[in-house]
Amino acid sequence: MTDIATPTTGEVPRQEPQEDSPAPRRSYAALAADESREDYSLRYAPHSFRRWSPSMVAGTALGGIAYLADFAIGASIVFTYGFTSGLASILTAAAIIFLTGIPIARACAKYGLDMDLVTRGAGFGYFGSTLTSLIYASFTFIFFALEGSIMAQAMHQAVGLPVEVGYLVTTLIVIPIVFRGMGALAKVQAWTQPVWIIGMVLPFVVLAVEAPGSFGAFGSFTGTEGAAPGFSWIAFGLGTGVALSLIAQIGEQADYLRFMPARTEANKRRWDIAVLAAGPGWVVIGAAKQLGGAFLAFVALEAVGKTHALEPIAPQIEALKPWLGSFALPAAALFVIVSQIKINVTNAYSGSLSWSNFFSRITHKHPGRVWYIFLNLAIALTLMEMNMFAALNKLLGFYSNVGIAWITAVAADLVINKRIGLSPRYIEFKRAYLHAVNPAGFGAMVIASTVSILAFFGLFGRHAEAFSTFIAAGLSLVLCPLIAWLTKGKYYLARPNPVNGPDVVIADITATHTCGVCETSYELPDIADCPVLSGPICSLCCSLDAECGDACRKEPGAGPVLMPMPVVRTPSG
Repeated sequence: MTDIATPTTGEVPRQEPQEDSPAPRRSYAALAADESREDYSLRYAPHSFRRWSPSMVAGTALGGIAYLADFAIGASIVFTYGFTSGLASILTAAAIIFLTGIPIARACAKYGLDMDLVTRGAGFGYFGSTLTSLIYASFTFIFFALEGSIMAQAMHQAVGLPVEVGYLVTTLIVIPIVFRGMGALAKVQAWTQPVWIIGMVLPFVVLAVEAPGSFGAFGSFTGTEGAAPGFSWIAFGLGTGVALSLIAQIGEQADYLRFMPARTEANKRRWDIAVLAAGPGWVVIGAAKQLGGAFLAFVALEAVGKTHALEPIAPQIEALKPWLGSFALPAAALFVIVSQIKINVTNAYSGSLSWSNFFSRITHKHPGRVWYIFLNLAIALTLMEMNMFAALNKLLGFYSNVGIAWITAVAADLVINKRIGLSPRYIEFKRAYLHAVNPAGFGAMVIASTVSILAFFGLFGRHAEAFSTFIAAGLSLVLCPLIAWLTKGKYYLARPNPVNGPDVVIADITATHTCGVCETSYELPDIADCPVLSGPICSLCCSLDAECGDACRKEPGAGPVLMPMPVVRTPSG
């Protein structure tokens, strides 16, 4: 076994060995063992930890979408393609994101899993989901860089700080918060929410009173790039591709949703509403922000010029001037800085989880989630210094081809494959029961994203280039169930799970086993039976074992079956 660091479980005390017992085979590093910094990264979130109410989880999750990249993205789409095509693009992308997000949000909330663990069991396999960890990590650092650029622009406007220095400040400021994990993130979201709400609503109130005619004029805006009046299919396709780059945001929502309490008869209505709001519901606010950002940029265009109109700070100042005068600048800067801190702590946190998932499978080591914060932020800082903000449309349009192929494949498995029996009805995420690669989801994503990227670069003509993201979504949606049907679903499970049957939710936190490697007690869904240990092993220790040779998968009958612990099936779980 490789010595690594693993998190403690918190509520269930670690079981110390007796004096005559051998020393534990896996030691704890201080950073990884500190639960407040670890938050069950790389593993199932146990019910003993999921004590927030549904409304509290939803409120915290929605607090993380305070970002102003939506303002910049919406303004960029409308400035490039005009109001009519831009509006259609934003609304269509929102509908696609909403529909694909519903099954993913419910799965993450029900099973206490993050996006990576859900992907493993939803058609990708144990190593197949490694690639999606990189896709998700790239989402977090691309958008961290975008949000950081917006924050640096605000600090430059407010106090004259050079933007290059501002990039560094925006990167360093989130580290102390992200180190402390989900508890600290929840407090930041709650404390800053009043400031954010006031800052978000006030500019539109001012314009409604002082310049009511601007709303009508915005509806006839043809953009700044010479777009023809009215609707254009090419512009619609290209604009939708840019807006769809946000589809991987469901992964960040899942990082909160995995702490949702079990769904019961008593709370099922509140639970359903909370999951819908905090999961796919984020895009309703997101689409409104894109249109709102485009409107503010349109109003400020004549006063500040195109370049500055695309930077959220300048339109914010222009909108507030009629009421706040000289205080418009500090008020707008405060709003932008608060908004960007709210989202970038989430970007940094989620990115650290994703890198941890990737490297734990490649290296069989887990030094602790916090070390990967620095890797994610270093990449984001490099992108900021390279001025990625100037190439916004092209970068996001390319990324969306890969992101939508991944998310659509996962959604197709959850909605189609699991319902018609092509895959297990529950989500198996543990290495001990999974094939390395499942061609159903992984193959669908690779084929769909490859074809759509070729289309994006113009290989199949102008219309295919414009609609490359639709090609990615359509292929992924069809190929995932088709491949599962052709392979008869045999790549979902390498061997049966003896105790975690379909749709079992553990409601009794005493239903635990002690891992034979780290000697910590974990709830039953986080445990596998290991023939090498001749006993139970937790999911993380199983992932990090580099010497077992996957004996459990090569010899399905080997090893003892775990003694079933008391389980409770929730009435509506």
